[in-house]
Amino acid sequence: MAHWLIKEEPTHYSFADLVSDGRTRWDGVHNPLALRHLRAMRKGDTAIYYHTGKERACVGIVRVTTDPRPDPSDRRGSFLVDVEPVRALARAVTLAEIKGDASFKGFDLVRIGRLSVMPVDEPWWRRILALSDST
Repeated sequence: MAHWLIKEEPTHYSFADLVSDGRTRWDGVHNPLALRHLRAMRKGDTAIYYHTGKERACVGIVRVTTDPRPDPSDRRGSFLVDVEPVRALARAVTLAEIKGDASFKGFDLVRIGRLSVMPVDEPWWRRILALSDST
């Protein structure tokens, strides 16, 4: 099972919206690198749900419920997966916290700020969860 981070503007579709809906399609990815990551997702993988914009924080965990498939509504050749909420993080982990933590050196969230889908290595995954559980 792989771990990912997916980004969304909370004013467009927040983690609370996902919890309310129970499931959604994750689509609209066009950046070639982000699209390559999306196509590598598999059913059962987990992802950090990250709010962009003013919030800039990891806020929840989702599960990928389908393998990637072509997005029939996108003529540019994008793909999509379905995701469902697993749980909200105990507290949001901000981008500032992540940038200030030396253990995240090399993490794409810090290196490539505009990337909307990225892999999260196991040590970074565990660290984000640990930061969320701290007060």
